[in-house]
Amino acid sequence: MRRFQTKARAFAVALLMAFAVLAAAGNAGASLVGKQAPEFTNDTWINSEPLRLKDLRGKVVLIEFWTYG
Repeated sequence: MRRFQTKARAFAVALLMAFAVLAAAGNAGASLVGKQAPEFTNDTWINSEPLRLKDLRGKVVLIEFWTYG
């Protein structure tokens, strides 16, 4: 019985922590909604000449970030 109570408490704590993380993540993204994206640059452009973000205004933009580590 004691073992079950310990597991139940651990599960409850983990569940509360998960809810806290999800709530914090939801609020963090909300502060960026409706704001302008920052300008960024890159030395290597594969499919075109270097572009600026303002050149793409009004168009759908997909940005894919890669990393090797």
